[in-house]
Amino acid sequence: MTSGAGLYGRFVIFIAGLGGLLYGIDVGIIAAALLYLSKTVNLNLAQTSLIVAAVLGGSMVSSPVAGVLADWCGRKKIMIVSGSMFVASVVLIVISQGFTSLFLGRLLQGMSGGVIAVVVPLYLAESLGANRRGQGTAVFQFMLTFGIALAAFIGFFYTRQAEATIAHAAGNLELIRAAQNHAWRGMFLAVIYPGLLFFAGAFFLTESPRWLMRRGRREEALRALRRSASEQDAELALQEMASAPDQSREGKAAARDAGSLLKKKYVLPFILACIVLAFNQATGINSVLGFLVVILRQAGMTATHATQGDVVVKLLNCVMTLVAVALVEKKGRTFLLKIGTAGIVLSLLAGGFVFLSFESQRVDVKSRIQAAETGNHLTIPVNETTLGPSPQKQAMVLTVLYSYGDGDHIATVLNDSRDAALDIQPDAKSQHAPLTIERAFYGPVPAERTGWLITICLAIFIASYAVGPGVVVWLALSELMPMRIRSVGMGIALLLNQGVSTLIAAVFLPAVGNYGYFSMFFFWAGCTVIYFITAAFFLPETKGKTLEEIEMYFE
Repeated sequence: MTSGAGLYGRFVIFIAGLGGLLYGIDVGIIAAALLYLSKTVNLNLAQTSLIVAAVLGGSMVSSPVAGVLADWCGRKKIMIVSGSMFVASVVLIVISQGFTSLFLGRLLQGMSGGVIAVVVPLYLAESLGANRRGQGTAVFQFMLTFGIALAAFIGFFYTRQAEATIAHAAGNLELIRAAQNHAWRGMFLAVIYPGLLFFAGAFFLTESPRWLMRRGRREEALRALRRSASEQDAELALQEMASAPDQSREGKAAARDAGSLLKKKYVLPFILACIVLAFNQATGINSVLGFLVVILRQAGMTATHATQGDVVVKLLNCVMTLVAVALVEKKGRTFLLKIGTAGIVLSLLAGGFVFLSFESQRVDVKSRIQAAETGNHLTIPVNETTLGPSPQKQAMVLTVLYSYGDGDHIATVLNDSRDAALDIQPDAKSQHAPLTIERAFYGPVPAERTGWLITICLAIFIASYAVGPGVVVWLALSELMPMRIRSVGMGIALLLNQGVSTLIAAVFLPAVGNYGYFSMFFFWAGCTVIYFITAAFFLPETKGKTLEEIEMYFE
């Protein structure tokens, strides 16, 4: 490879890496922001979950469209569009004052991520040679994890600032609210700069040579290949493209009916890609990343320690992705996938049992809370007299799920002060709405060490995900499907991927509020068992094979 070709190849991987960074930021930036978001914007539990799920829902909406547009307009133009969408979404979120604008901003942010998730791996697969394709896609995944870690660092930085300001506010509600408001808006504004860099850098890319070849633009395809490969390698790659089924005369003769995903030769790779994409999200990865700070707080950590745990787990994600980058071309895709999914199952089961150990000690006190209602409000002291004694004199927490007809809200009160009391009052919009107590539990507060135990379980979860499914999912998505259906098939597979992710994130807070955190951990573990079986017995190895060779395998 010439020095110029090598330099351009690195530039392609750099821009693709920025795309991964933005996708990771999309997922990770909300985790710490949730600590303050609902305190400055009036949100119920369902709305809070929707704010998290909006990014995933936006990806679900945009991913199938991205495949079609990438076929129509080209990969490069759609990458430029995705960068502009990301920048616009940050602006909309930062200026938001209510649920609707905040939701729309997060939705647009997710739509940009969905486009990136389709087009960038597609562009890498079609623009890099077989010897660099695994590396390029692994870098995309690494930068995705780095984006998640960067978001965690940003969250930790602003959380420390906010908590310090709150501590010095001495109970001044106006100062406290201003600190909380500044914290979550600052978190989002800080991520606009990589978006601007990706948007500008995409203008300097060439179009995908395989896309150009499909359009009959042979000379342009050759020029594009020459930028990332030597003259000899470029000519060889062009010949392979020309001899592929969709470019040969036989392929052209069959092109009239080859576009259907239901054709026999396309069904198996398409179904395998869909299974991998769907169960990749059914591990719970995006919900764990989005709600990580909330999960650690529930496990007994302080706000500052929870954001520290968030940073530790997400840094480990980056480190283990580097390990996966080193191993993906040596050990192969299926080996890493089996190791990773097995580790995920074990870590989720362990975390589920830790949550079960203290959540099972909670006592249902719904009737006692309802007895304290006066009209559509209530006030009740939280102590041994009203709610019962605490075992072994432990600190206790009251958790109440309630609504005024506009979605569930949650209130938590610790009994660690003499005047601890639950106080539920309607807001201005709910002055005459009836109060409904959905659930009320009273149980021991988990110790700080329990929070770190959950952190260890989630660290193993993240490490296992990063070394296996995290990298392999993008390779499976771009490698398994033949050229003829690749962009549309990737879009549909990602639609399924983001649909599963959106559904899990949308029901997460209501589900754990009703049934406990252990229920979600066990559900994710069960789904990952199915993922392991698919990897172990049905997924073919694609290491070292060109896209044309993989396509001929399914032929």
